[in-house]
Amino acid sequence: MTFDDGPVPGPTDFVLEQLKAHQAKATFFCIGNNLVQNNALFREILEQGHAVGNHTYNHLKGWNTPNEIYLKDINACQDKIGNTALFRPPYGRIKRSQLKQLSSFKVVMWDVLTYDYSASVGKEQCLKGIVKATRPGSIVVFHDSYKAEKNMKYALPRFLDHFSSKGFVFDSLSEL
Repeated sequence: MTFDDGPVPGPTDFVLEQLKAHQAKATFFCIGNNLVQNNALFREILEQGHAVGNHTYNHLKGWNTPNEIYLKDINACQDKIGNTALFRPPYGRIKRSQLKQLSSFKVVMWDVLTYDYSASVGKEQCLKGIVKATRPGSIVVFHDSYKAEKNMKYALPRFLDHFSSKGFVFDSLSEL
């Protein structure tokens, strides 16, 4: 399980409670600016044994941003996040020329997108889609953000309940 765009008060707190209740670990791809604004929450993620990854400092769209600016934004996040080799490009898109300059990172995508952030996807539809798409070894991406909060708060506990009852184990990417 992975979570993008946090940490932010409320959604990230809820995620941490759910993960703890289900004895699950996850990887949080943090936005540097959110990390700075909510450093205590970031420390809580680490203290609970979850992994973290770089999601840029300002959630820039790589394909719309000159390489030099995009790479500086990644480095700014890295300065705040500390020791992680994990990187996920915002929106799941990155220029090949930018990717070539990130050889020190393990770029992590996903195979199950929850669409929890989408106003056109209802909470039941969100849950149904991710349950149907998830397989052993899947990398599922939720969002611990205000935009995704409604769907995520509905889908996450039900998703964890469903797959826990089937014997699935949820690990952070660093544990794999």
